[in-house]
Amino acid sequence: MTPLPPLFLSHGSPMLALEPGATGEFVARLGPAIDRAFGRPKAVLAVSAHSTAREPVLLASARQHAVHDFGGFPDALYQLQYDAPGAPGLAPRVAALLAEAGEPAHVLDQGGLDHGIWSMLRFMYPEADIPVLPLAWMPDRPPADQFAFGRALGALSDEGVLVMGSGSITHNLRRVFAQGRTDVGAPEIPESRGFRDWFAERSAARDWPALQDYRRRAPSAADMHPTDEHLLPWFVAAGAGGEATAPVRLHEGVTYGCLGMDVYAFGPSASALAAAL
Repeated sequence: MTPLPPLFLSHGSPMLALEPGATGEFVARLGPAIDRAFGRPKAVLAVSAHSTAREPVLLASARQHAVHDFGGFPDALYQLQYDAPGAPGLAPRVAALLAEAGEPAHVLDQGGLDHGIWSMLRFMYPEADIPVLPLAWMPDRPPADQFAFGRALGALSDEGVLVMGSGSITHNLRRVFAQGRTDVGAPEIPESRGFRDWFAERSAARDWPALQDYRRRAPSAADMHPTDEHLLPWFVAAGAGGEATAPVRLHEGVTYGCLGMDVYAFGPSASALAAAL
């Protein structure tokens, strides 16, 4: 089997589930493109900005469900569901890989897909028929450590498992709320554009030292990421793909003028996925 390229998806606002826009339309094409190019994934290992812990935790319930982990949105958003099968059989394999890397994981017979996971999978695989295993991760570690954590998961790509990181390539909610969270199509602010372009350029150059030091080197880094948790899943997915090939930006865009919606693929099969879209 050709290795599945690990992915990083920007999930933006929970409203994306109701207002798909260009990103929702792209992600809806992404699942079928993966199936055509690589075959249907056996499972999804999901690493989301909204599922974190002090140590690795695998949520290995036999059934998963959508968690509406947000407030103040329209009632219709809370009615959306995503009841996918879990992947308890995959959990021991993931736990073994992490243990080999010195990262012993807790395996819980519990489930729940935060909105960074289910909002993306509802577009990618709307029939909710692919098993999902959420992996809660540690957001207090720097990018280089997140890359190493992801590297431990790299073998899963050869085993038909889609490693999916979910966050946002830019994420400053203060700016979103300052403009009332109403204009989803607002023009992009220069700070967001500068950061996204820098990240894409450094990715294409495989400049891992710069990327892992983004908070010092990237333009407007502290503005676009007052906290790191929405960008760090990028490094987990990148580590799973390995450092030998350049990350590929599959989709780029922005909502509310400052929430970047870029999607990246990693590893030696990333370019094949880009060609399949």
